[in-house]
Amino acid sequence: MDEVIMDQIMYVVHQAVSWIASVAIIFGGVVPYIPQYRDIRRTQNAEGFSTYVCLVLLVANILRILFRFGRYFESPLLWQSIIMIITMLIMLNLCTNVRMVTELNTKRRSFTDFDWNYFWFWSNFVDYLQCVLAFTVLAAYVTYLMLDSVLFVESLGFLAVFTEAMLGTPQLYCNYQNKSTEGMSIKMVLMWTSGDTFKTGYFLLTQAPMQFWICGLLQVCVDFAILFQVYYYSLYPQKPISHTTHTTSAKAL
Repeated sequence: MDEVIMDQIMYVVHQAVSWIASVAIIFGGVVPYIPQYRDIRRTQNAEGFSTYVCLVLLVANILRILFRFGRYFESPLLWQSIIMIITMLIMLNLCTNVRMVTELNTKRRSFTDFDWNYFWFWSNFVDYLQCVLAFTVLAAYVTYLMLDSVLFVESLGFLAVFTEAMLGTPQLYCNYQNKSTEGMSIKMVLMWTSGDTFKTGYFLLTQAPMQFWICGLLQVCVDFAILFQVYYYSLYPQKPISHTTHTTSAKAL
């Protein structure tokens, strides 16, 4: 009788842990963008947030969703991609609206101009939607044609998670160029590290496709490299402290 009760308790605990882990995976990636969103709304200044972050995450998560048609993975990872796409579109909408207010005299640019020099620097949110939709349709069509190719499917999955894994490298390179981590939030990097470590552990425990945990490990390595820069440049400053404002960097957990 005691064994039955203990088994029931362990089952409930296991279900609770699984549910909490799934919720953390689904919504954990958008948490860093909440204060960023509130900051932009409060200051009406979007210069500190690069919309290229949105581009990278949109591409990565659209490809990840398409990858699921060829190789099954856990539903929480699918919902994570959907939530992240919605979040990035919301961020783009806010940044575009703020830019339109602050740059009244700037010539309006649109997606249908097909001017590569102004790619991803359009004036209206609708243009970004058109670009995302065009990319999604094109990628979905190619995926549909190549779905029977194991090489294509595996490459698609690797490209999706590798793109997201590289999101921290601009900050790493920026620190290297400036020989300083001044202006970078250490708390943010610690949050990246904890989130990426948790995510990679989740990939391993749920036996997610190999591409997921390999790129998860790569993300963790990039995070630790940034933390090492914090330590190194604090002990061995390479140049006088600069007062140049660093571009705020953001990424998915």
